[in-house]
Amino acid sequence: MEAAQIPQQRAEQLLDAAVRYAEERHWDVCPGTWLEPAGGTERCSCGEAGCAAPGAHPTRADWAGRATGSGAAARRMWSQHPRSSILLPTGRAFDAIDVPESAGFLALARMERMSLPLGPVTRTPDRRMQFFVLPGAAAKADALVRRVGWDATAIGLRGIGEGHYLAAPPTRVGGTGVVQWARSPSTANRWLPEVDELISPLAYACGREAADARGRLS
Repeated sequence: MEAAQIPQQRAEQLLDAAVRYAEERHWDVCPGTWLEPAGGTERCSCGEAGCAAPGAHPTRADWAGRATGSGAAARRMWSQHPRSSILLPTGRAFDAIDVPESAGFLALARMERMSLPLGPVTRTPDRRMQFFVLPGAAAKADALVRRVGWDATAIGLRGIGEGHYLAAPPTRVGGTGVVQWARSPSTANRWLPEVDELISPLAYACGREAADARGRLS
């Protein structure tokens, strides 16, 4: 039953992805929780009925210290728990700017037209996007957004930095779907941009989408 619901191929994809992130990108990786069959549905391995991120959060309080940048260590970790989600600690190799998905795609198209430098970008099942930028971005994101005339909280933009993490593809979150790459890691985006280079188009897109949403409600 378990093997039928969660194919072995998917477990191999998680292991291969975790090793690749460590070896090719030099990102620290940490195994998180996973999904388990439960009465025809799935539940988080943490056992909490109301888990906020089923199958996609740390398994223990010292998760940050367990994260590794070694491909061999990652292979051992995921060989022990092949269905573990892949968590990437922020504040080390990168921070992330998290925005609503609709605004993220709008900003992405604009930044590509402007030929701005871009790092990898993830999209999550709860319709958010995370733009990878150099570490330190989270601490100054709010001030940078204010400088271009917006309030970060009001427009749904936030920085994710030290002490936090992202769930990486192909992690599956509950019954909502799989974390995916909107822009995959590649040799072209190995060098990450400074947040200062991206904040204006990101804030503009978030502000525009927030205004449109208010207009639809009025």
